[in-house]
Amino acid sequence: MKYAIIDIETSGGSWQRDRITEIAIYIHDGNQITNEFTSLVNPETSIPYYITKLTGITNEMVADAPKFYEIARDVVLLTEGCTFVAHNAPFDYRFIQAEFKRLGYDYHRNVLCTVKLSRKAFPGHKSYSLGNICSNLGIEIESRHRAAGDALATVKLFERILNETNLLID
Repeated sequence: MKYAIIDIETSGGSWQRDRITEIAIYIHDGNQITNEFTSLVNPETSIPYYITKLTGITNEMVADAPKFYEIARDVVLLTEGCTFVAHNAPFDYRFIQAEFKRLGYDYHRNVLCTVKLSRKAFPGHKSYSLGNICSNLGIEIESRHRAAGDALATVKLFERILNETNLLID
């Protein structure tokens, strides 16, 4: 089984209106990372101040970054045959699907959500947000609210779920 562990940063919270500003994909074979892809993405829209404050991603940083259509093929090829894994997966998956829909392409993958898996694997926590569950489990997050940092934390969380539980994930 191959997994594409993904995190995105966006220009806001609405997949209908907002756009991806950064993407990180780590391909995992159930034991380790076997491939990776990270890129800033030019959202072709202005990044609001509150998003820049949260992520540190500025309009200047993405001005010369590739537009989504320029990395779309990489995303498709890298995630082909993989299960799409993300923390709060519906958010990331909907945004990526919306970007592909704008290009006239239907993007479909099997999806696993590490929020749901964490609730099953590690019951009793007050919060299952990435920051809180990682803190509670002693998983360090470098570069919080940046795609690569959050995706790597999700990789570590996913590995904990795989290694420390009897959950069957497929």
